[in-house]
Amino acid sequence: MIFERLQKEFEAARASQTREVCLDGDEWNDGLLATIRERVHMEVDRKAMVGGTNTVLDHDSEDKITYRVGSKVIICCLEGARIGIQYETSFAGEPCELYHCVLESKSFLEKMTVLEHTIPFFLPIREAENDLLSSNAMRFIDFIGELLQAYVDRREQVRLIKELYGNQIGELYHSLPYHMIEFVIDYIGELYHSHPYPLMFQLSFQVTVSLKYADLISVLPMRARVTAWPMNQFKRNEAPGSQSSRARLSYAEDALRTMSLPEAYAEIVLNLPQAVQQVFDDRTKDI
Repeated sequence: MIFERLQKEFEAARASQTREVCLDGDEWNDGLLATIRERVHMEVDRKAMVGGTNTVLDHDSEDKITYRVGSKVIICCLEGARIGIQYETSFAGEPCELYHCVLESKSFLEKMTVLEHTIPFFLPIREAENDLLSSNAMRFIDFIGELLQAYVDRREQVRLIKELYGNQIGELYHSLPYHMIEFVIDYIGELYHSHPYPLMFQLSFQVTVSLKYADLISVLPMRARVTAWPMNQFKRNEAPGSQSSRARLSYAEDALRTMSLPEAYAEIVLNLPQAVQQVFDDRTKDI
């Protein structure tokens, strides 16, 4: 309900703007944000002077400007002394959700506060408000955009591997903001054994992938751990899945730290037969 109400209000406000200004690089700065705040309070004062009617204001007021900064759309004058920011997220060049954040201040000299928003509850907007908004409002606005885009990137990467490789993934778990992800790949490989005579046979493996991101604005994991173990015994004194039978797949961990999750998954699966064969050779060479 909040999203629908704010979306309608934002659409109406943008429709009433006389022009949109696109900002690049240094054009988006603290000075411009101060100008936006000043315009907001001037608009409120003008409305108060004419008793809240819009007829005179529309005729006499200055241009109503919307600013676009990358994926952020900043609307100067919502009703009241409020500044609206609409965040546009995307994945692989395709648009995803819109999010809204409404800032308010009682006067030009007072600090701004977050009045309402449509940002997911598990993202730390209140912590960012406490840490940044009073001291560096521009950084706060930019940080929330980074936070939202990174969340959508991580979420969509997981959605894509489920869509493309769901039949290979046995289990998949993730935290709400997708900054911790774990899944299992069920793999049946053909292995070659030369001793005491050449033999080709099948062996079932489970590959577990565990990812942890450094923070909520990261799109590549800081830590990746990939472990493979056979569901059958390599040696008669080893239980299936025991610690001694497990093997780290370093090539897979490197791929996950440097590629997007769907790309890394494809790399893991492509090289899994050779990796599993190497694990088997290492485990059975002394049998």
